[in-house]
Amino acid sequence: MASRLQIQEDESVSLRVTHGNIKSFSADVRFSLQMTVESVKDKLWRKCGTSVNSMCLELYDDTGAKISVLSDNLRPLGFYSPQDGYRLHVIDLDPSSVTSGGWLEDTSLVEKYSISEEAYEKLDGTFRKFKEKLAFQNPSILESKISDHYMGDLCANIKVGDRCEVEPGEKRGVVKFVGRAQSLAPGFWVGVQYDEPLGKHDGMVKGTRYFDCPPLHGAMVRPDKVKVGDYPERDLFEEDEI
Repeated sequence: MASRLQIQEDESVSLRVTHGNIKSFSADVRFSLQMTVESVKDKLWRKCGTSVNSMCLELYDDTGAKISVLSDNLRPLGFYSPQDGYRLHVIDLDPSSVTSGGWLEDTSLVEKYSISEEAYEKLDGTFRKFKEKLAFQNPSILESKISDHYMGDLCANIKVGDRCEVEPGEKRGVVKFVGRAQSLAPGFWVGVQYDEPLGKHDGMVKGTRYFDCPPLHGAMVRPDKVKVGDYPERDLFEEDEI
């Protein structure tokens, strides 16, 4: 065994590192015996998050017996005579440390970000919008997951000729089609002719005509996006100042 006072420059040791606050943390780390205890702590801070000033190190042998506490930051690691396979245990003395409280391991303790359905629906670039676009472009992608009766119950009060408002955007128009659409994803769809050119087609989708309307006035939307009722065509000048 090397003397505590005679350490060869090229000597190193592989230690199993554990952490008191992070039970799942375990890593084999190689250290130079020339490193000071403070340098060891700095290296471990980058791996486990406990700051150097809040870190206490304990050394255990391969039988689990505690050998020593590395209490002198200026001494080299070799002073404590560690050997390959020994365990270096990190204790975080800061009660407000990032490692305390267990939330790094138990995600149920972390406060989750939440957003209302209405606010989420107004966002662009969401995964939901991506899926809707994907399903519109390639209906076969969702065929195995969506029933032919999907949203059929929402069509009970939607009839061709009804005035309607479509979300998002409160776009107004008239219902021109209600039912399944072979060229789109399974389930029920509502064809709408908007009052303004806010649509994507003239009632023909992927080579199949579902209704007729002026170009860029037509849209095929899911029933949950459609509200029918007294939605008269807007006067484009009603909000202008007089």
